[in-house]
Amino acid sequence: MSTKGPLSGVIVVDLTRVLAGPYCTMLLSDLGARVIKVEAPNGDDSRRFGPFVNGKSGYFASLNRGKESIALDLKSEGDRLLFERLLERADVLVENFRPGTMERLGYGWDELHARHPRLVYAACSGFGHTGPESHRPAYDLVVQAMGGIMSLTGHPGGPPTRVGTSIGDIAAGLFTAIGVSTALYHRETNGEGIKIDVAMLDSQIAILENAIARYLATGEVPCPIGARHPSIAPFDAYRTKDSYVAVAAGNDALFREFSALIGRADLSDDRRFTSNDSRVENVDALKAEIESALAAKTTSEWLELLNRHGIPSGPINNVAQAIAEPQIQARKMVVTTDDPVAGPLRMAGNPIKLSAFPDEATRPPAPELDADRESILRFVEGASPKRS
Repeated sequence: MSTKGPLSGVIVVDLTRVLAGPYCTMLLSDLGARVIKVEAPNGDDSRRFGPFVNGKSGYFASLNRGKESIALDLKSEGDRLLFERLLERADVLVENFRPGTMERLGYGWDELHARHPRLVYAACSGFGHTGPESHRPAYDLVVQAMGGIMSLTGHPGGPPTRVGTSIGDIAAGLFTAIGVSTALYHRETNGEGIKIDVAMLDSQIAILENAIARYLATGEVPCPIGARHPSIAPFDAYRTKDSYVAVAAGNDALFREFSALIGRADLSDDRRFTSNDSRVENVDALKAEIESALAAKTTSEWLELLNRHGIPSGPINNVAQAIAEPQIQARKMVVTTDDPVAGPLRMAGNPIKLSAFPDEATRPPAPELDADRESILRFVEGASPKRS
C-alpha cells in the first residue's frame, strides 16, 4: 500500500493516535515507508472525529492514508506475542503515549533496545520523557498556551487567541519525523538504533523564532501585533478599496519601488521611513499612508500591478480560495484517495518534492480498523526476522 519513496523498505510500527504521532507516520508513509498501524481493539480515537463522509471520519482519513491497520490488545498474551513478532521485523517504532505507559506494558526503550538493538524508537509526548512536568497530559491548546505562541497571536488588547491550526501537534509530528529520518541515517553509519524523545511543548519553544530572539536580546516581552512583523516594515495586511492585500517589502529597495507603484514615491524620502528601523519605529503612521494610497484600487488590481513588478504580495485567502490557487493545484498540494467506504476524498498533499520519485496525485486510502490483519500475519509469520 505504501508510496514509492526514499524510505521504501523501511517498516514502521505505529502505535500513535489522534494527531501528533499520526502526522509523523503519515509523512513517513508518504516518503515510502510501510506503516503498520497497531490500534487498540476499539481503534484510534480520531476514527470518531468529524467531519464524516458516508459514516467514515474524514479527519482520520486525512492523517492515516497509505497505512495498514491491525487491532491488538497489548494486555492479551496472544496479541503481545504477535506484537513482538512484528517488532522483530520492524525498523522503527513510533508511539505518543504519556511517559511510563510503554514501560508498564513491558515495551519501554530499555527493554526493547536490549532485545532489538537496531530498532529506532520514537516517542512523541506532551512534555517529553524528562523534567518535572513529564507526567502531565497535553493537547494542542495546552502547549500553545504554555509555549508562548498564543501570547503572540491576535490583535493588541484582544483575548488569548489559539493559532487556527493545531500547530502544537503538527510541529511535534514534524520534529519526530525529522528525528526518525536522522536516527535511520545514524543506524546506517553506526549500526545501532536510538531513542527519539520529542515534546509538544519543546516544539512550541523551538518555533518562536523572532519572538524568543527579541526577548532574549532585549528583555522585552513580545505581545500580539496583528498581522504585521515586529522587525520589518512594510510587512502587514493592508486595506484596499474592497478588501485586504498582504505586502512584504522587506528591504529599502523594495520599499522604494513599492512606494512608487502605489503613487507615493515621496514616502521613501520621508525621514520617518528612510530605513527599515525608522519604518518599524513609525509603523502606524506608515500603515496609514499606505492604506490611504491603496484605497484607490481593488485588491485584484493592486496584485496584478505588484506581482508584475516583483513586489512580494498576495491575497488574504480563505481555505477554499487557498486550495483553488493554480500554484497549489500545479504542485499537487491537494491529492485524492479512493476510499472504499467514503468514496473519493480530497486532502492536503505532501510538500516534500523529491527529484527521484513521483509526486502522485492519488494516494492509498486510510485503512478500516483491523483491515490488514491477514496480510500482516503472513508478513510476521512467513519470513525470518530482520534482526537478531
